[in-house]
Amino acid sequence: GRGFDRAASEQFGVGYAPQGWDALLKHLRGRGFTDQELKLTGMFSEGNRGIYDRFRGRLIWPIRDIAGDTIGFGARKLYEDDQGPKYLNTPETTLYKKSQVLYGIDLAKRSIAKDRQLVVVEGYTDVMACHLAGITTAVATCGTAFGTEHIKIARRLLSDDGTGGEVIFTFDGDAAGQKAALRAFEEDQRFTAQTYVAVEPTGADPCDLRQSKGDAAVRDLIATRRPLFEFAIKATLRRHNLDTVEGRVAALRESAPVVAQIRDAGIRPAYARELAGWLGMSVEDVSRAVGVAMKRASAGAPAPGTPSAAGAPAPARSAQPGGPGVAAGPASGAVPSYQRPDPRDPVASMERQALEVALQEPALLGGGIWERFSAARFVTPAFQAVHDAMRASGPGLIGEPLRWVEQIMHEVPEPLRPLVSELAVVPLPASTAEAVQKYCKDILSRLFELQITRVKADKMGQLQRLDPAANPEDFQRLNRELMVLEMERRALRSDA
Repeated sequence: GRGFDRAASEQFGVGYAPQGWDALLKHLRGRGFTDQELKLTGMFSEGNRGIYDRFRGRLIWPIRDIAGDTIGFGARKLYEDDQGPKYLNTPETTLYKKSQVLYGIDLAKRSIAKDRQLVVVEGYTDVMACHLAGITTAVATCGTAFGTEHIKIARRLLSDDGTGGEVIFTFDGDAAGQKAALRAFEEDQRFTAQTYVAVEPTGADPCDLRQSKGDAAVRDLIATRRPLFEFAIKATLRRHNLDTVEGRVAALRESAPVVAQIRDAGIRPAYARELAGWLGMSVEDVSRAVGVAMKRASAGAPAPGTPSAAGAPAPARSAQPGGPGVAAGPASGAVPSYQRPDPRDPVASMERQALEVALQEPALLGGGIWERFSAARFVTPAFQAVHDAMRASGPGLIGEPLRWVEQIMHEVPEPLRPLVSELAVVPLPASTAEAVQKYCKDILSRLFELQITRVKADKMGQLQRLDPAANPEDFQRLNRELMVLEMERRALRSDA
């Protein structure tokens, strides 16, 4: 079955353990072996009535060491009434230690040394499928993750001395396979050979792939491998919504430590640049985040987003003295507290000016302006809370300035009421009614232009992450949306 003929079964020594409890036991006792000797082989289990065959009614693969000597067996159940696990291996014995065993290593060793390539698959049938398809460097672990002892074997065969060679991991496309790939990334630093991962888009393993699409499909899977670094970073990015600023920031916090783990100082900056493109962020911002992650790692501090970091209490945001509008909440955190915005921050300064205009000249928010103003995104926490209070109040009172301010005071968190009072009375930098109107319109235009710039950055990030060949319609749609946004931005400037 599964596309293997008799010749393939003979090549890999595949056999059958008959049903029944003592077929092998009787055979070996007849050859003169004692029960004590048989127990040491790992091929028998022991119950109240003595020992009995461990493998019954199963397909059997011999597991050999690098010299070709059989040291254990792997077995797959064939019958529905078998209550045991799907796969059953020889238990740990004097000869068989699964952390030091690679299935197929006896057949693959010469090709591995000659081609300087090692392909790590997940199962016995995957090894068979790869070898029959021409990938004769394939091996598999035996019921355990690819670990330190396996790496020692691989390095000896690859002559892993920094002069070349490659290790390719193939994993199922399911969650378990993704997790296995990330475990492999953690071990990657032990190799000087280049490490790659090959995952079939539909999640098919090499055996299924060969059965459904033929030998060429297996060879193509290995040929289209991707660097393991890239796979690990993109697996991290997939956990976040990269279409939002918040999602991209969270993705950067989690992926920067992954890039920081890359020990090769020549490769690390290249992946920082790649990450910047995938996130739609500047290379400087990403490189800075990677640098911070490296410092945290060297100091032994957990990276942001890791369980140990997430479990630590966040530092309280304390108020800075010297101005109204900011209050520190109780230690319990029941009432939010807000840092006083930095007056040197140009974005915070512009947001403050926009709120001053909205509080003192609310009539300017009438018509379509209110819709744009309420949709604006404020990033300074204190100003964002005031803006939220304005949105909650709605446009119903913008024609009555005093009641408008009173309503916002009612909606805003209590620690920010002094800030609202300040924003509502601070003199605007204009001396005549006409100048005030012009100033207010200019400030609102700047706010709306900033929003357009942010949306454009979001769209540009999506465009950078998109493959135009695979998604031509989305590529064209994003380009059209960017053109419309640029036209809106220019219209704002011409009206200012």
